[in-house]
Amino acid sequence: MSVGISIQSTRRTPSPRAVLTLVKPITWFPPIWAYLCGAVASGVALGQAPGLVVAGMVLAGPVVCAMSQAANDWCDRHVDAINEPHRPIPSGQVPGLWGLWIALAMSALALVFGAFLGPWGFGATVFGVLAAWAYSAEPVRLKRSGIWGPGLVGLCYEGLPWFTGAAVLSGGLPSWPVIGVGLLYALGAHGIMTLNDFKALQGDRETGVNSLPVTLGPDRAARVACIVMALPQVLVIGLLALWDRPFHAAAIAALLAGQVWAMQVLLRDPKARAPWYNATGVTMYVTGMMVAAFALRAMGGAS
Repeated sequence: MSVGISIQSTRRTPSPRAVLTLVKPITWFPPIWAYLCGAVASGVALGQAPGLVVAGMVLAGPVVCAMSQAANDWCDRHVDAINEPHRPIPSGQVPGLWGLWIALAMSALALVFGAFLGPWGFGATVFGVLAAWAYSAEPVRLKRSGIWGPGLVGLCYEGLPWFTGAAVLSGGLPSWPVIGVGLLYALGAHGIMTLNDFKALQGDRETGVNSLPVTLGPDRAARVACIVMALPQVLVIGLLALWDRPFHAAAIAALLAGQVWAMQVLLRDPKARAPWYNATGVTMYVTGMMVAAFALRAMGGAS
């Protein structure tokens, strides 16, 4: 029996509830929101193609993101046995090879689903599936790096669905302002993903995952995360002001000021307050994404 599969469970097949827990619906919101932001930024009225909007949101969240969660949990089952032994695979609620089979089946489903969104949607889906496995699986396992791991996840959670939403709705390559702003928010998401690594600090240390909290320590890693989250937003504010969108720029500046306050609270006890920040500062971060999307829409989006 492999490490991380609990001997307490005698199940041969997972329950529907265990499968739902495995694919973590709570994690679907960021890519769904980012896809919607990209669709808004495209400049195309969402009512003109509601099917593409809904299909892309389903692909981004319940399909690709869910697949990535299943793949990560399978590849991390030995780490989760230390950090979170109650999770479906180490607890035995998803027994045997079921975690792997679910991840592979959902990878195939994602590729089929993505093909219905045209060449841009399919290309983005291929990238997302490959990135999910590159992040989690040996021998690549980019998760071992505190730089490349969070960077890839930030790109796939924020930048890739933003780009996909804009490309699918507009039927072509988005404008450089749309691409640039999406990349800036993806870069900032590196800091968000670093904060998520705090909960796995012990297991990461024991299994050789060199996350920033492991390599820098919680205090320094939290400071780096805050800087990484803030600087791209400063650039977005400057770009929107340059593009004659002063009210949108001011709104994002106000949201950033709220984040700076939340960061001060976070830095008092980073490990304990990282979940709190994810519910406050990150909410303001993604709200700013939508404000930026409407600013780009007013500029003509991908036209």
